[in-house]
Amino acid sequence: MRLRRGQARLRVMSVKVVATNRKARHKYEISDTIEAGLVLAGTEVKSLRQGGCALGDGYAVIRDGEATLKSVHIAAYKQGSIHNVDSDRDRRLLLHRREILRLATKTQEQGFTLVPLKIYFKNGVAKVELGVARGRKTYDKRRKLREDDERRRTDEALKRFSRGQAV
Repeated sequence: MRLRRGQARLRVMSVKVVATNRKARHKYEISDTIEAGLVLAGTEVKSLRQGGCALGDGYAVIRDGEATLKSVHIAAYKQGSIHNVDSDRDRRLLLHRREILRLATKTQEQGFTLVPLKIYFKNGVAKVELGVARGRKTYDKRRKLREDDERRRTDEALKRFSRGQAV
């Protein structure tokens, strides 16, 4: 098929989510998100494709104009032998300079940090979604749980009402 001038070819985006940090949305209030590339060794990529990743206590820091992902565990690849690297090592993040500057100014504000929300493959390239987050207090966590529960109940009641069932 030939494209004429001005026509764009549709690109199919394939996204495979490897790991998500579900606790992050509970512990933190996410104000902004950004996608960053991830610098990995060959065996780490293979391990990620098998789902061997834990974001648990992970965070990102910006020092000397570079973004680094810390405390993210990528399991050792079983068939990797001598080519395996340390599973808890720091990993560089690929961001544009202006994105790094923007994140650096946001994280220098009191109480903000960079938290990895999920790691995924986008068109075969490893990416991490970072969230600019501020920690929640215990009472805020309880209030959010209560609001989510109320929203879930009202949605369920509306669904039953629209089907004609009694509430």
